[in-house]
Amino acid sequence: MNKVMSRGTAQPRPRHRPPTRHDSRRPGGAPPRNPVRGRAATAPVTAVAQPRPTDVFADRLLAVLSGQRPVHWMLRHTAGRAYDELARLAEQGPLRARGTRPVVRDIGYYVPRTGALEVFARIAAGNHLRAMAFRLEQGPDHRWRCTAVELGPRPRHAPKG
Repeated sequence: MNKVMSRGTAQPRPRHRPPTRHDSRRPGGAPPRNPVRGRAATAPVTAVAQPRPTDVFADRLLAVLSGQRPVHWMLRHTAGRAYDELARLAEQGPLRARGTRPVVRDIGYYVPRTGALEVFARIAAGNHLRAMAFRLEQGPDHRWRCTAVELGPRPRHAPKG
């Protein structure tokens, strides 16, 4: 066993963090929790753009119907019979494609009343397109939940020849 001995006296270990290390509880660039009092805010506060519920739910439903997520992942995001419909659709694996991962191509929606959205989405997997429709309703807790989901029929392939 070779030991490398340093010449000179032993250095005491510093009792503080190295100067390049940051507090791991605060991500880099985050403002301090307690700003200095008496200093006026110089930067205007900008609102962070929240994703629309139509986009969020289209991605969630696509993840389940393509087999990337299990059906129970949507349990708290559904209401009524939507979970049963989603489970039935997911069993068939309608959006599972080999080689290409399905993506949401386009989304549109209609507002039948306040707190309800009827949404349609075009799903692309390679050069195949499918239609998906779902309904979102906002509950008394102001959270959106999917209350219905449907997929368009599989496209028919024209016979070759």
